[in-house]
Amino acid sequence: MTIGVICAIPRELSYLLALMSEAEHQEIARITFDTGLLDARRVVLAATGMGKVNTALVATLLADRFGCSAIVFTGVAGGLDPGLQIGDVIIADRVVQHDFGLVEGERLQPYQPGHIPFIKPTERLGYSVDPALMDRIRRRLDNFGLSPLSTAAGGSGRRPHISYGTILTGDQYLHCERTRERLYNEFGGRAIEMEGGALAQVCESFAIPWLVIRALSDLAGCDSGLDFNRFVSEVATSSAQIVLRVLPVLD
Repeated sequence: MTIGVICAIPRELSYLLALMSEAEHQEIARITFDTGLLDARRVVLAATGMGKVNTALVATLLADRFGCSAIVFTGVAGGLDPGLQIGDVIIADRVVQHDFGLVEGERLQPYQPGHIPFIKPTERLGYSVDPALMDRIRRRLDNFGLSPLSTAAGGSGRRPHISYGTILTGDQYLHCERTRERLYNEFGGRAIEMEGGALAQVCESFAIPWLVIRALSDLAGCDSGLDFNRFVSEVATSSAQIVLRVLPVLD
């Protein structure tokens, strides 16, 4: 069985690439795919580029051409939940594409991708992780601890928390505190990023499991760009360490 592991940018994948053995490289559609072993398990690593279209392209190739039995997205995200701090990790039990829907009265009414209220209506909103997989993930991570961030990355000795919840996906980088508060209140989203919803949509079409693991590099407010550049490399390592921990229970 082969597991696909993807991220948006190379800095989020470097930790896992350094640990890969028996690596073979292949380029398809200007994307580099690294196939090899992580902890004796066969994986394919790829950096998709940012956004939903890039992610859908790579996820489709992993499912169809590489025959992956499951795909994991690892990397960083912006925090929406005010109870979270930079470095904390959110594992999605549900993802929602917050920017898809019907514009009415100059406002977006979010709706399930591929549907509109009067064209193929549905009561569904978002994609949920398979409950059996989520149960295995929770048990695998029970009592698993991450190291505190370094002082250079703003660490205070506090260990990052690992928690679960809704992650929002949209093709915008969030740099606005008012929007952060609105999205948190409307969706209950704990974090926001630009790729996970597309991964879930593709994997559902191929009937394969998926997982989104995100470490918070910023809090999606007015300082998010500065925080991202300051913290991305270190917090992405936390997400990658969780990937290594859960690989045995993904298939």
